[in-house]
Amino acid sequence: MTASVCSMRLRSSALCLILVCATTVLADSGKPAGATSVPARERLSLDRGWLFHEGDIPFPVITGHQASYDNAKAGSSWGAAAPVYDDSSWKKVDLPHDWAVEQPFDPKANLSEGYRPRGMGWYRKHFRLDPADHGKHLELQFDGIATHCTIWVNGVLSARSWSGYTSTYIDITPIAKFGNDVNTIAVQVDAVAQEGWWYEGAGIYRHTWLVKRNPVHIETDGVFANPVRDAAGKWSIPIEAQLYSSDNIPANVEVESTLIDASGHAVVSGKTQATVEPLKEAVARFTLAVESARLWSVDEPTLYSVRTIVKRDGAIADEVTTHAGFRTIRFDPDKGFFLNDKPLKLLGTGNHQDHAGVGVAVPDALWNFRVRRLKEMGFNAYRAAHNAPAAEFLDACDRLGMLVMDENRNFGATPEHMRQLDWLVRRDRNHPSVILWSVFNEEPSQGTEMGYELVRRMSEKVKERDTTRPVTAAQSNSVLNHVNASQAADVAGFNYVYRDFDQYHRLYPTKPIFSSEDTSTVMTRDEYVTDRERSMLDSYDDQVMPWGLSHRNAWKQVAERSFVAGTMVWTGFDYRGETQPLSWPKAGSSFGIMDLCGFPKAAYYIHQAQWI
Repeated sequence: MTASVCSMRLRSSALCLILVCATTVLADSGKPAGATSVPARERLSLDRGWLFHEGDIPFPVITGHQASYDNAKAGSSWGAAAPVYDDSSWKKVDLPHDWAVEQPFDPKANLSEGYRPRGMGWYRKHFRLDPADHGKHLELQFDGIATHCTIWVNGVLSARSWSGYTSTYIDITPIAKFGNDVNTIAVQVDAVAQEGWWYEGAGIYRHTWLVKRNPVHIETDGVFANPVRDAAGKWSIPIEAQLYSSDNIPANVEVESTLIDASGHAVVSGKTQATVEPLKEAVARFTLAVESARLWSVDEPTLYSVRTIVKRDGAIADEVTTHAGFRTIRFDPDKGFFLNDKPLKLLGTGNHQDHAGVGVAVPDALWNFRVRRLKEMGFNAYRAAHNAPAAEFLDACDRLGMLVMDENRNFGATPEHMRQLDWLVRRDRNHPSVILWSVFNEEPSQGTEMGYELVRRMSEKVKERDTTRPVTAAQSNSVLNHVNASQAADVAGFNYVYRDFDQYHRLYPTKPIFSSEDTSTVMTRDEYVTDRERSMLDSYDDQVMPWGLSHRNAWKQVAERSFVAGTMVWTGFDYRGETQPLSWPKAGSSFGIMDLCGFPKAAYYIHQAQWI
């Protein structure tokens, strides 16, 4: 190693985060951080201590045979992807991080992105691993990076992501370094790419993790434990645990799950045996029969836990705890939605994920705040528009009693589209708050055979992972076409096509329907005179967009029809971008029932009067 390379390595080493079993450990087992025993699994936050460079760093041009030869080998990387790259001048940041929200407003930038420039960026992180971690299965987890990204670990090209809303999991076991050797993560973020027509932010805007597991373990998102009730009224929890082994010999294991109530008491346990071959997957299946259970509802969101452990030679090799809620859901074509066999009108809002000040880098506490604000208004449902939400948001909905329409972002049936959809369902299928899988929003092909066939295939993909919830799609026109996408969905979602409620119900009397998006009224908080030169709209519920209705009239269309399961008002909160009917210097929407900070507008009190 040359002197210059050594000096780069030393500068990088000074920035290292030493990852050991300490007070920062987040263990799925729920053991206290100061426990003396080593947990079977450790999930450590990697959010602190990143280095950030705004703008792209072009890779050097490779010339000559030897350089070309070296470049083609595994572990070869150049420029900012190389472990020895000098990043000592980069800005220090903690995650979640959205660099777009820090940008000045630019009238030449994309209106849909709130006139905020985005562009390219790089992140790097250095850390050491304890030699005791050698032989463990090690996984990096990126919960969300906007928008496209390429990730190198120790100079090895390790992952590419084509969606800013799906997580990326990287097995670094074969390439990890231990002791004094430094591990380097480099992430190139392409935020020029867009997935939506709203503000999407830029950067590593969700959490990052390092997960340490034994060689034989439960895969990430590998436990499915959603309670179901049979025709006789008996409750059970079908357990499905997906196992993996990075060991070099077959492993005979015992998989055991225990249902734990809200007081921490064990209710029932069950177990089975499995054999996991080296570098192979295995699935352990068994069922927990539950004699009685307290139900989860929007008013009393009672949560249980399912603790799943894997034992090898009598010792715990892995341990995962998932939440569970006992509740039944049903969409009736004539009577609407039922929760726990009781009719419940879905009173929902659609929302993007950005919030005042933080952009899309939303702290966990803000998810609780947003859900609580909506419930105070009388809402019981939430549409994640138009993408997979943060896992922490769904946790808040489970705890606080908010029903969720969980929505896929990219519409299609290619392997990559299916991978993104499969990830969504696999990650979120244990949440009692999730009641609908939505596969698209307002796609141009929605009224054609193409739209029908794509939904048919995507619905089948969903059902490979979960058959306990219906599939829907948010369709904005052509629902009366001879062939259209709604025919392949379990529940038809209508965006603004109020006029077709009655005729569609006559044509398809066995198909449940709901208003997946409606209203679209704009207003400014505490303003009662419209002054467009000042970008101010009055707050009288009469500034209605051409495709929508007022808050009062849109609700009337749903309330008067028992067969319409509910509403998803556009929107609960204002958001950046989509400034219509205004333009520059207006940089955010006015559709919200609350403003970007969560302060109520007149529509807030209209809905409180309607529903509370």
